[in-house]
Amino acid sequence: MNPTLLITGCTKGIGLAITEKFAKEGFNIAGCSRNQNELELLFISLSTLYPQQHFFMEVCDVAIPQLVKNFAKKVLKEFGKVDVLVNNAGVFIPGKILEEEEGAFEKQMQTNVSSAYHLSRVIGLNMQKNNKGHIFNICSTASITAYINGGSYCISKYAMLGLNQVLREELKENKIKVTAVLPGATLTDSWKGTDLPTDRFIPPLDIAKLVWNAYELSEHTNVEQILVRPMAGDIN
Repeated sequence: MNPTLLITGCTKGIGLAITEKFAKEGFNIAGCSRNQNELELLFISLSTLYPQQHFFMEVCDVAIPQLVKNFAKKVLKEFGKVDVLVNNAGVFIPGKILEEEEGAFEKQMQTNVSSAYHLSRVIGLNMQKNNKGHIFNICSTASITAYINGGSYCISKYAMLGLNQVLREELKENKIKVTAVLPGATLTDSWKGTDLPTDRFIPPLDIAKLVWNAYELSEHTNVEQILVRPMAGDIN
């Protein structure tokens, strides 16, 4: 029986790269995003490449707790268990705390943190029953370094790292691994329209490879944090 990956924000950037990497390695995939067309295209692509595997894609606005919980329950009904959970979905709204638009804080906290909290609660209970599993939380270098124009995004990513640390402590006795991934500037839609050269960014596939390598280690080892930056350093 193929293992199962559940990932949010699976159709773009880091999420897409992780989805494709785990599918290539023989995983069934349960994924969600807000774009129906992109989900359908991804489903067709994966099903064509890997007909022996099972794929479940659904539109879900992860900022809405009940939708996240419903999605998680559907995935468990579809697959029975989840071996790897990747809390990847996120939104970046640039701005300074005193100047950013009204609602920026709430939107980023709900999308970036609340979604991971509720999904981890549902899937974590399933992993506890099996005494096995791995949760990856896609944080950011903004989880450890405040920067100008980061505003509420930085706050949400600091909170995401905090969630990761608490999950790590709570779940270690159940042999469930928990890993925080802290990428620097990665070539995703967050940088759409930039005039910087592509070699100034981390390719999403590199993040996917690091996640896979952390997953592949023996049951005796837990990679607590993966901190990765562009070769030339952070983009200020």
